[in-house]
Amino acid sequence: MSRTIEAGTVKRALSAHAAIGLIAGALLYLVSLTGTVAVFYAELQRIEQPDVPEMTAIAPEAVQNGVEHALKQPSGNAPTTHLYVHMPVEDLPRATITTDNDAWHLDIDGNIAMPEEIAWSDFLVALHYTLNLPALVGITIVGILGVMMLALSLSGVVALPRIFRDAFRLRARSPGGVALADWHNRLSVWTLPFGVAIALTGALIGLATVTAYGIAASDYGGDVAAVYEPIFGGEPAGDDAPAPAPDVAAALRYMARHYPQVEPSYAILHDPLTRGQHIQIVGLHDKRLIFGEYYSFDASGNFKGTAGLSDGDWGQQAAASTYQLHFGTFGGIWVKIAYALFGAALTAVCATGTYIWLGKRRRRGFDEPSLRAMWNGVIIGAPVALAISFAGRLAIGNTAPLVAIFWVSYALCIGLSLVIGRRAAVPPHLRG
Repeated sequence: MSRTIEAGTVKRALSAHAAIGLIAGALLYLVSLTGTVAVFYAELQRIEQPDVPEMTAIAPEAVQNGVEHALKQPSGNAPTTHLYVHMPVEDLPRATITTDNDAWHLDIDGNIAMPEEIAWSDFLVALHYTLNLPALVGITIVGILGVMMLALSLSGVVALPRIFRDAFRLRARSPGGVALADWHNRLSVWTLPFGVAIALTGALIGLATVTAYGIAASDYGGDVAAVYEPIFGGEPAGDDAPAPAPDVAAALRYMARHYPQVEPSYAILHDPLTRGQHIQIVGLHDKRLIFGEYYSFDASGNFKGTAGLSDGDWGQQAAASTYQLHFGTFGGIWVKIAYALFGAALTAVCATGTYIWLGKRRRRGFDEPSLRAMWNGVIIGAPVALAISFAGRLAIGNTAPLVAIFWVSYALCIGLSLVIGRRAAVPPHLRG
């Protein structure tokens, strides 16, 4: 015996369907916004901690001094398995040592100058990468959002065959939401190559992680490193017996003699203070999209070879090029400014797309002032919450609970917008 579904039930179901679409749109907007700001990750670090010693270069002996000092620092956690020395480069002229447990800035002589305190910059990048969720879950969701953005970009071109012909046609004063749709379409066309590149590389970076875990579970006994080995190179067998600090200075001197055209950006120590330790130097190649080449050395600084990211199979080189292409770190400050402008336009496309969608639903008889009010809160609340979290970092210090500050502020902005929107929807004579 069939029963007719009540109209109220249908309306609630449609509202729930619309709310799910709103959540997906909100996440796309948030990822676009944070990615635009994170283009200036290096510059934000300098703003957040301005009194750090800066230098254009640091001597190999100073790096060695810093490594040995860092390995002697007391830590309440387990011994570090990796140590990273960030070498001074153009956009971030600072020498910094990071271990599994701590991070310090060095002075020009390699002495520890002060702890690294860039909590807000790291929070911003984590928000963009994982939405502050557990790493594997978050980066998978962000990868799926990249696929969605790619699909929206391409399907928009197919659905609007005149979009290129009308690329510079704006009806800025037309009624009925036409002006908003025009701006949305124009910005989509103007940023199409950028949007496709960002969406594709974001999807690759995000979904590569979960894909690697799946392949490792099915074919490599859960060893994720073995999945990445054909691309980024493997590691020699470990030996946990104690040993003195490795000779990083010798590796850096070798690089200066044999690869003078390559700029070291990182010196990485694997399993330091053990007999199985070894050194990798990440070298920047000018006028290349790859994030760098791995130059491998043993603990004594003897050269062992490269991973092939600069001259190996095309797949290796393509994989190593996704990071710089996605984040815009391959061409100096002017490329970053261009990425910021295109990123702002892409963020506006994400925002206006949902407004157009809500407008179409209203014209079809599904007026949902609550959803519109919530979307207003999403658009306004994200930059406001970022600003509040940054103010919290300045007021409280590097230990400020930035994740809590951001999400609570964001929720309050959305809630306040919802209250204002509902009140505005009530006739004036009934508001009391």
